[in-house]
Amino acid sequence: MLTFTYDVTLVAAALCISMIAAFTGLTLTSGLSALSHVKRKVFVSMAALALGGGIWSTHFVAMLALELPVDIGYDPLLTLASAMFAILLVGMALLLMHFGKRTLQNIIVAGLLVGAGILSMHYVGMLGIRGCIPQFATAGKMLSGLAAAIMGIAAIWISYARRTQGSVLTGTIVFGLSVVITHFIAMYWTGFARLPAGVAIEPSIHNSQLAMIVTLAAFVICGAFLLSASTFALQAAGPGGTQTPPGVAFADMPFEAAAASAIRSEADAIAGPGGAVSAFPPGTNTASAQANLQVPFERENKIYFVKCDEIAAVRAEGHYTLLYARGKKLFCPWSITKSVANLPAPMFFQTHRSYLVNTARITAFERRKDTGVCILRDEAIDSVPVSRSKVGALRDLLDL
Repeated sequence: MLTFTYDVTLVAAALCISMIAAFTGLTLTSGLSALSHVKRKVFVSMAALALGGGIWSTHFVAMLALELPVDIGYDPLLTLASAMFAILLVGMALLLMHFGKRTLQNIIVAGLLVGAGILSMHYVGMLGIRGCIPQFATAGKMLSGLAAAIMGIAAIWISYARRTQGSVLTGTIVFGLSVVITHFIAMYWTGFARLPAGVAIEPSIHNSQLAMIVTLAAFVICGAFLLSASTFALQAAGPGGTQTPPGVAFADMPFEAAAASAIRSEADAIAGPGGAVSAFPPGTNTASAQANLQVPFERENKIYFVKCDEIAAVRAEGHYTLLYARGKKLFCPWSITKSVANLPAPMFFQTHRSYLVNTARITAFERRKDTGVCILRDEAIDSVPVSRSKVGALRDLLDL
């Protein structure tokens, strides 16, 4: 068997590329619920290319770090096929998350698809080595498969349980590490044998050529990372400006931190007539029949109902909606359009194309330049955005 070592610098570069690709892909999929199906498919495809391409680039940068006593190359067809495995399987996982219900079962399936993409990319890429013969131990296949499955599920679970900036960052770390850890677990149980005497070396992509290809792929991923990072930074700054980052629905911007701050200072804001936050006592002016309207939601393949006066807010989720009621997020089969038509006004007011709010649950309103935020206390959702075109009507409804 051939002995081999690693270039630590290139191993570190592989880890960096894995993290950058993970962040880029997960950021590209943030805020897609309010977009049309066509636009959503475009961004999911871009994210699949970023994540799958990142898995591929990470693997081959790590292979460039491998120092063997013989010259090696790579079969072009198998090298291309390995990239396709990663992109297609990760793409299937993203499609399941963005066009299916985000149930526990679907999250596990999506995580397994991600793990399968990482694992298949690795071993198909390894089979493409020319110049020596890779030999895989059964223990390495089993352990690397287990690691890929567990970390793939963890990455999807963290990234999609709550679509916040914190979950994106944590999911980035888990996804990035999953690629690197799976690779090196598999490599630990991989040996390399010399070619038998007289066996000709097949035409292949040489290491120097591979380095150029991987460098180009890394350059593209880094470019996408810069665009994603700027979008992420704009989200962190909040909706104070009038522009919405490309590919990110205003409805999914993280208002929680600002809302918590506004709630903490609510008493001071009431006393200060010049403050930005106006607080008012909750009240309802709807009939009891309206308050008792039953709204359906699904859980564990069963249909349940909740009274509309228990609902604090409604948020669009593709062709369906999420109800924020009883301290939980509930999946509702109604579309946002049907919700607007069925839920009684003025109890419910559409603050944004993707949001309805129960005006009786509002405890404060914060004006932010041309837009605004409704603050909700002790609810499953802390705040609801108010678009520029809705601010005036909401203020009139609340007598502000």
